[in-house]
Amino acid sequence: MRERRQLDEAIAATRALQDELTNTVELIELAEAEGDTALEEEAITALAELARRAERDKVEALLSGEADGLSTFVEINAGAGGTESQDWAEMLHRMYVRWGERRRFKVEMIDHSAGEQAGIKSATILVKGEGAYGWAKTESGVHRLVRISPYDSSARRHTSFASVWVYPEIDDSIEIDIKESDCRIDTYRASGAGGQHVNTTDSAVRITHIPTGIVVSCQTERSQHKNRATAWKMLRARLYEAELQRREAEAQAVNATKTDIGWGHQIRSYVLQPYQLVKDLRTGVTSTNPQEVLDGALDPFMAAALSQRVTGEKVDVSDVD
Repeated sequence: MRERRQLDEAIAATRALQDELTNTVELIELAEAEGDTALEEEAITALAELARRAERDKVEALLSGEADGLSTFVEINAGAGGTESQDWAEMLHRMYVRWGERRRFKVEMIDHSAGEQAGIKSATILVKGEGAYGWAKTESGVHRLVRISPYDSSARRHTSFASVWVYPEIDDSIEIDIKESDCRIDTYRASGAGGQHVNTTDSAVRITHIPTGIVVSCQTERSQHKNRATAWKMLRARLYEAELQRREAEAQAVNATKTDIGWGHQIRSYVLQPYQLVKDLRTGVTSTNPQEVLDGALDPFMAAALSQRVTGEKVDVSDVD
């Protein structure tokens, strides 16, 4: 039913564009024939707006992958560098929460590990909403920050790294067979706020899938049972995402521009000093307003990366809100 609704909406939007284009062109021809300059200018303005709508719809049409309509987990991990990288990881965490809120998705905290002095060592959020994974999936990779460190008494410039991993929340209709004998389950005490019960019982759960090395953890619930259920769900999602990545890699094996996602493969740089610039190293899309980007204005970057990933072409992202 979800697929049918998406197709119905896409077809209806395309037909509406076609009808409006025909009517607008006819209006321009009529205005030219009658010498009505004001009407002609009005129709040309409408035509330009129609072109912008078509560009936005083109981006939405790229969300046609098997899992693109699903909600998504976003996992952030600080790189080497102690407090600097942990602070950067927390900035990224806030950025993705703000992005989800901008798009009116529901954002839930799944796992959180605080840094030793500031920031976070790691965090996982669940962004719930139709199309969340399709939009966010190109964010997986290493993000680089250059700034004057607020933790350096000498006010020197520092470079920090953090990794982002994005994978879909799978629904119950997708079957993922996991052998419990292939997994190691550890329980431990949750950290941070949560009350006496959370901090004195082994309620947090970590599951390691031994064949793949994938590790997931959850500590947001007071109940170990609930945390265990969420961790199993996250593991199923990670294994499903790994399979999607494998299929995509096979399909794009002939694409010379394809790179593996992994530590050391930077996808975007955020420079706060000595100048202000955010640059996507894959698509070339830039912004001279890093604060706006860090406040969640990620759609232009996501749209360009999605277009390049799906079609190998770049789209005009100037009209993507």
